[in-house]
Amino acid sequence: MPQVNPGAAEVPHRQIADQLRERIRRGDWAPGERLPAIPAIAEMYGVAKQTVQRTVDQLRVEGLLITKPGSGTFVRGTRRRLNRLARGRYGGQRGYHADLAARYRQQLTEVGRAPAPPEVADAFGVADGTELVVRRHVVRTDDSPVEVGASWFRVADAAGTSLDRAEPFGRPLYQEAEEVTGRRYTWARDVLTARQPSRDEAQTLRIRPDTPVLHLLHVAYDAERRPIEVAQATWPGPVTTLTEEYRVPAPAPDPDPDPGLVLG
Repeated sequence: MPQVNPGAAEVPHRQIADQLRERIRRGDWAPGERLPAIPAIAEMYGVAKQTVQRTVDQLRVEGLLITKPGSGTFVRGTRRRLNRLARGRYGGQRGYHADLAARYRQQLTEVGRAPAPPEVADAFGVADGTELVVRRHVVRTDDSPVEVGASWFRVADAAGTSLDRAEPFGRPLYQEAEEVTGRRYTWARDVLTARQPSRDEAQTLRIRPDTPVLHLLHVAYDAERRPIEVAQATWPGPVTTLTEEYRVPAPAPDPDPDPGLVLG
């Protein structure tokens, strides 16, 4: 029987959040399933509706719940695993990452010219607001948006090419860019930050404005370290897990002592 301990150090809405969180994790409510209405949960725990509303607000910020106006509150789903930041876009053989392609669907939402935001301008080494070609997209899984992103190119590189047209490609974007520009992706730099979402990001990702997001800036360079593409990706922080796997180098052998050094 659900209950709240009035003598506990944790305030009631956090006690209820702990219990609901545990029920979600053990599968009492599956991803996409609607939770009981707030009055029903309040009656279940013997607390005021305002207390349960605070609980729901907390779990929404954590990314476990999503509220659909007029429909109710639903379990958002499982955590999204980020595999090695942007490296997955190149796959094992410089192609599609099969596992990601099977789970996530990318939708192209806009292609056109736009002023470069500061972080993109800095990466290209141009002034803020410089006009660039941008390709914006949304990534979904199980009908839930999990990523908003954009890829930016210099107008001189992309104007009049397939990169400048609102059409998807039958291959990864970087392969299209390599053919169009005649330059091969050789180096890349990823910068990951945490911040609050913009209004548009919150609306697209269906998160509260106070839910933190993870933001990735991916800069791809040619062999001469000239940027070809600057890509941005933003994910809901509470439902995104960053996972890196890498080999740990073996200890280096001790260098031979200086033969000219006399010990003792």
